[in-house]
Amino acid sequence: MDEMIYEYLVIAGYFLLILGIGFTFKGMAKKSTSDYFRGGGRMLWWMVGSTAFMMQFSAWTFTGAAGKAFTDGFAVCLVFFANTFSYFCGWAYFAKRFRQMRVDTPTEAIKGRFGPKNEAFFSWALIIFTLINAGIWLNALGVFASAVFATDITITIVVAGLTVLFVSVLSGAWGVVASDFLQTLVVAVISIACAIIALIKVGGPVEMVTNFPSGFLMGPNMNYGLLLVGTFVFFLAKQLVTIMNLHDSFRFLTAKDSQNAKKASLLAMALMGVGSIIWFIPPWASAILYPDAATAYPELGSKAADAIYLVFTRNTMPVGTVGLLFAGLFAASMSSMDSALNKNAGILVRSIYEPFMLKRGKIIDDKKLLKISMFLSFASGILVIAMALFFRSLKELSLFDLMMSISAMIQVPLLIPLILGIFIKKTPAWAPWVTVLLGLFLSWFMKEQFTPQVFAEWIGIDPFTKREVADMGLILTLGAHVFITAGFFYLSSLFYKEENDKHKLETDRFFVNLETEVISDDQQHIVDRQQRHKLGSMVIFMSAGILLMALIPNPIWGRIIFVLCATVIFTIGFLLKRSARINFEKS
Repeated sequence: MDEMIYEYLVIAGYFLLILGIGFTFKGMAKKSTSDYFRGGGRMLWWMVGSTAFMMQFSAWTFTGAAGKAFTDGFAVCLVFFANTFSYFCGWAYFAKRFRQMRVDTPTEAIKGRFGPKNEAFFSWALIIFTLINAGIWLNALGVFASAVFATDITITIVVAGLTVLFVSVLSGAWGVVASDFLQTLVVAVISIACAIIALIKVGGPVEMVTNFPSGFLMGPNMNYGLLLVGTFVFFLAKQLVTIMNLHDSFRFLTAKDSQNAKKASLLAMALMGVGSIIWFIPPWASAILYPDAATAYPELGSKAADAIYLVFTRNTMPVGTVGLLFAGLFAASMSSMDSALNKNAGILVRSIYEPFMLKRGKIIDDKKLLKISMFLSFASGILVIAMALFFRSLKELSLFDLMMSISAMIQVPLLIPLILGIFIKKTPAWAPWVTVLLGLFLSWFMKEQFTPQVFAEWIGIDPFTKREVADMGLILTLGAHVFITAGFFYLSSLFYKEENDKHKLETDRFFVNLETEVISDDQQHIVDRQQRHKLGSMVIFMSAGILLMALIPNPIWGRIIFVLCATVIFTIGFLLKRSARINFEKS
């Protein structure tokens, strides 16, 4: 019990740091709705890249995905390699074009491409889906935290949700992105430290791969290795659709110019590529070191393997690491949830509330819209907490399968028109929403009618195992969307008639903007200096907190780990402060 006091102190210190971010950046978010929604489009590439990376990194990575790595080995990396590929495509093509759309919210881009009716349709659909997704992320955090500290999961979800809500409402996009940068450092520290110790304990990477139970590459219950190849191929398509589309363009709307947007995607690619291996070394090692780890928390039901990181840190790492791990989990969940709240507020204000008022002849000034945005961000946060409390009852579905199923069945059909619309310029006004409805029908059909077992009987092979059913279900659903849903949207261009297109001028303007470079103005250096100075200070504060962890009673190697982590983080903070000073002297 004495050791747990140190874990609580670490978590308390981290929460104070997060609350400090809200106060530090609140002044930069209260100038206009553009500042609140996307930082006025003035953020530097390393901030934008961090938030792009963290949006694909939730507590689910440390829980559901880690549990999958523990049981199935290398296969889990396929999802994250697909993320890496998507960010490469962002660097090569998408990122700068998203910034060049010159909008404050993603649904304004949808309006520019498809018109106001599609803007309204996608606004409501995307808000609902985002609330569901954020609820899953927060639930994942609650599942883990309740196991770590033996607390009621309801209390955990509510407290964590309200903390995220505070930062998002108070400081808008500036607080969201700044916290994502700090959280990237937290995730990097805990991941690298755990990975190094795991490799030492297991005897090195060769021993880990060789001794992994039931085969490292394929894992157990996999009779058809070709399924892994098919899963990876379709994951490439799925992650590209779900990351590089008009809705998720908000990741890059904050960049100060086109080139910073490209650099941000390159940074996200590098972080995701390296992290795809580092994150899962502890679960892989735990399969050898602690083969019965999944039985440590029977109260989690079939989700017991999702607590594998907890088992590893408690058994292997120095005291205080569990608190730091929870901070990393909270960081990962917060980065997903606060971005969702900020984005939803922007969509509600710009694409629903403001058009509604304009139709009634009422013009709302920007200051009032800013206050409404903060209220709507708060309301969205309450709904996310409610959603997470609902998902806590789903104990028989693993977090990995829950996330993959919802993404394949709902997210992919919703976003297909929002990526293909960037390339296919001539489509009738009904094409986007009809494509979504077709896609949702296909998702239902593939789940309820054309199941993996039906497919196995159809082609005359032995029935699939439980694991193969999950993988084959994803392949069939994603394949249907790639060929049928996307094919339908492409063929809809055959019905396009220019004389009936009332939105043609706006569409043409959208594509002109898409190819016109954004260059920052001569006042940008002031905001650059503020970003470097404020974040540099927060990073140094965080390094001081981690340095204090060296005082926790631990073996000498454990204390050295905390000192090294603090030194690395302090160096980053020092360099940021120094660059802010140099920037000031040059100006």
